Amino acid sequence: MGARTLLFSLLVFLHSFFIPLEAAVLKRGAPPGVPQYALDYAPLVYLHSDDEYRPSNIRSMLRNTQPLVNFQPIPGAPKPVTLDNLDQLNNFGGDSVYLTSVKDVAVDSQQAWLKGVTPDATGLTNGAISAAILVNEKDATTTDVFYFYFYNFNSGPPVWGIKFGDHVGDWEHMMVRFQNGVPSALWYSQHADGQAFTYEAVEKLGQRPIGYSAKGSHANYAMGGRHDHTIPNFNLPGAFFLVDDTNKGVLWDPTLSAYYYKFDAGTNSFTSYNPASPVNWLYFKGKWGDQQYPKEHEGQYILFGQARYSSGPTGPLGKELQRKDVCPSNVKPCWVRPFLTAKLEKE
Repeated sequence: MGARTLLFSLLVFLHSFFIPLEAAVLKRGAPPGVPQYALDYAPLVYLHSDDEYRPSNIRSMLRNTQPLVNFQPIPGAPKPVTLDNLDQLNNFGGDSVYLTSVKDVAVDSQQAWLKGVTPDATGLTNGAISAAILVNEKDATTTDVFYFYFYNFNSGPPVWGIKFGDHVGDWEHMMVRFQNGVPSALWYSQHADGQAFTYEAVEKLGQRPIGYSAKGSHANYAMGGRHDHTIPNFNLPGAFFLVDDTNKGVLWDPTLSAYYYKFDAGTNSFTSYNPASPVNWLYFKGKWGDQQYPKEHEGQYILFGQARYSSGPTGPLGKELQRKDVCPSNVKPCWVRPFLTAKLEKE
């Protein structure tokens, strides 16, 4: 063994011995042109250890669904539907189009495609592009980078032992606002609302912020533990009603399996940093999942105005990519917290 080879082997051994995975800056394979700061400060996500519904291949949704309007097939819709022609469904009903599971999830919610992919030891979802990273250069000094996370199924947490809010398709996101390439604040999506924090306040691995994905619902939190979100944008100091569970389960690095795009707010258009990546799917205005089943549907019930099986969400286009504040406009006032609030319970 040559001296150079011996030295290299020794360095690899020392690196693996002294630097655990969580402390290492995970390597990323982003295409050229992506701002380096968008990678250096990209959030890492802890998936709940007991969550059976993991990040999913975005394409796998299309392979297992069909576009419907009012629960009826769409005459003349493209077949098969792909990420390259998904936007054409806008001509057949726009936001009334639902990508509806071919096999009823109320009958079988254990279908393999709904389960997603568990990240490996490096944080990679092998064989599954499960994230989309969108860069919005708002002006000469301010850039918002959206980190979108995709799951094929949302399993709503039980309320007093009763399940609500299950649905096919789940788009969640974190957003980092940069000033001159320096992170200043983050947004954590939580159901229809969320929370904002200063960059200094949040937990990090190295310089990368941490998000905690809630079991089943995949809402993003800045801390592990239990979170009561009965009051939107605010975690109550006790577990009362609507509770999400998070913990340091599986560490996921969404940047390792992601599509990368630049968003132009002036033209409301997307450009891929990688010419080989699909773009048209980002213009789809419909819903990623089934329309809420009627109350007479098998397995469906509606109590207190809340359904067991609800409608799927809109995609990234519907998440207010051009926002004035760190929070979307429905969150008022936009409080960017300079500290983390106390956990409800220990993890």
